[in-house]
Amino acid sequence: MNNVLIYTENFDGKFKKSIYEIASYGSEIARQLGGEPIAISLGEVAEEELKSLGNYGISKVLTAAGETFKTLQNRAYTAAIAQAAQQENAGVIIFSASNTAKAIAPRVSVKLKAGMVFAATGLPSNLNPFTVPKKVFHGKAFADVVVNSERKIISLSQNSFGVKEHPAEVTIEALQVEAAAPANTRVTDTQKASGKMLLNDAEIIVSGGRGMKSADNWQPIEELAAILGAATACSRPVSDEGWRPHAEHVGQTGKIVAPNLYFALGISGAIQHLAGVSSSKVIVAINTDKDAPIFQAADYGIVGDVQKVLPQLNEAFRKFKAEN
Repeated sequence: MNNVLIYTENFDGKFKKSIYEIASYGSEIARQLGGEPIAISLGEVAEEELKSLGNYGISKVLTAAGETFKTLQNRAYTAAIAQAAQQENAGVIIFSASNTAKAIAPRVSVKLKAGMVFAATGLPSNLNPFTVPKKVFHGKAFADVVVNSERKIISLSQNSFGVKEHPAEVTIEALQVEAAAPANTRVTDTQKASGKMLLNDAEIIVSGGRGMKSADNWQPIEELAAILGAATACSRPVSDEGWRPHAEHVGQTGKIVAPNLYFALGISGAIQHLAGVSSSKVIVAINTDKDAPIFQAADYGIVGDVQKVLPQLNEAFRKFKAEN
């Protein structure tokens, strides 16, 4: 079973960067195993969008649409992915480390009796035994996880492998899905955030904590985000106070993010917060307390009052942008 199956979740019929990342990742594992990288897409996705997966090494795309896959129904999605894995003789199944993967991957794992590694950070370091790296203890250490089952399931931590183009001829085939058990839930309405960059899509995130002192002081953060083309976020105490919407809360109990650049402004860096942002490529912190835990994780730190430092930072970025 040398083939690799990659679940390519779509968002309103489009693939995001994280999906092209797992396509790149899965294609490389297939190359290591001497097998074929195969994608599975569930829901309505245009042919041109499906073919775009070929830019990242995918040679075949299995697709299934219809009423069953209009909304996320765990049992139906699980049945389809497990069926595809068996049909294509896939020994490795790849997911993005998303909320959808948290809902589906464990079910697929049970159905296929496959060992699972969630939020892997790189390619297998060994194929026999199959060994995958990941972060543990909220990003404070690394572990090599050995998977002994015949089939393996891996979800890839966002922004840990990168998007790597490797063009391949791609064919699209309809997957004849066996009837799944009736859904226990019915979605009657969906409300989506609009007008703002979503945290999981952002390359740069500007995040504020209690050091901002009140919701009235948030304008400089939004200003910096606008200058850099970034998304805004916050720590849990800020969302609990109602200063910012809960959708912006990042951390262990909020959204797990891994941008290229993360600004922690007035955030002390509690372990729960660091657990959600430690995979960021570069962390910049501003805090009055030189001993704040955030400085242990930060690549660049400024000890000072964020209320005074941030306007100067905004002015410097604005000037740099104007000159370049």
